[in-house]
Order: sequence, then C-alpha cells, then structure tokens
Amino acid sequence: MTDQIRRKLQEEINALEYELVHELPKEIKKAAALGDLSENAEYHMAKQRQEYVKARVRQLGKRLADLSLINMNNIPHDKVGLGSTVKVYDSTKSEEVEYKLVTSEESDVAAGKISTTSPIGRALLNKKVGDEIVVVTPNGKRELEILSLSTIHDEMDADEPKEAGA
Repeated sequence: MTDQIRRKLQEEINALEYELVHELPKEIKKAAALGDLSENAEYHMAKQRQEYVKARVRQLGKRLADLSLINMNNIPHDKVGLGSTVKVYDSTKSEEVEYKLVTSEESDVAAGKISTTSPIGRALLNKKVGDEIVVVTPNGKRELEILSLSTIHDEMDADEPKEAGA
C-alpha cells in the first residue's frame, strides 16, 4: 500500500523538479526579455509559479520521508489501524457502513476510503469490535458501533499464496 503512494509522490516530485529546472527558467527568461519587470505580469506569474513549485517539492519530500517511517510492526493486529477495513453501525443514520482506513493521499470518501486523519478515522483508531464511539463531524454528531474488523495484517495474510500441501 505505502509503496504505491511512495511511487505516486516520487512521480509528482520528478515532474515538478523537471518543471523547476527546465521549463520555468525558460519562461522567466522569456518574460524578462519583454522589458520593465515592475509591470510585467508574465514575469511575476512565472516567479510565483516557481515559488509554488519549490514549496510543493519540499512538502512532497517531507511526506515521502514521513511515509518511510511507517513501521508495519507498529500497526495493531487486533485494533483499528492504517489499512483496516471496519464495518460500523451508524445509529444516527440507522445503517451499516464499511470504511477502509488509508493515508490522506488515498482518501476517497465515495469509495469508502477514509483518511486516518479524518474525524471518523481518528475516532476509529485503536478501537476493537464492540466498541461504541461518538464522532463530531462537520455534519454533526454520529454514534458508531464497530461490528467487524479486518486489519492490514489479516488482508496481507489472505493475499499470501498458500504452500502446497499446507
């Protein structure tokens, strides 16, 4: 899971670095050749873009470093954690909902993938089957009961091929 995110982040960093080294200097040089820099909109836009790209590369680099610190051994085997699939009963809406806890880069609420940093994601972390939680979301207070849990470890074990004769 984190390898895919790392690749995606690295691809974005590579594209931005290419823009920073090759494309933006050409734009800045071309805009500077137009004359008076104090009223040169093209020059100012290119310089603003350059600052934005530099900041984004730093931000992505930090996120990449943070991801490298994820230790699978620190993710609980019997509690909700990163990569867990959790089925909850939402008594506020009287319905069952299934969530997969993912990193912020993978978050897709419509697909049931919520970030571990979202209000519901944070509230579910380190909880067990049977636990009841109250979550304050932007849409109001929700009461959830954990019905079932499959951790990232369970899913990794299920994906491993079984040995012949085992």
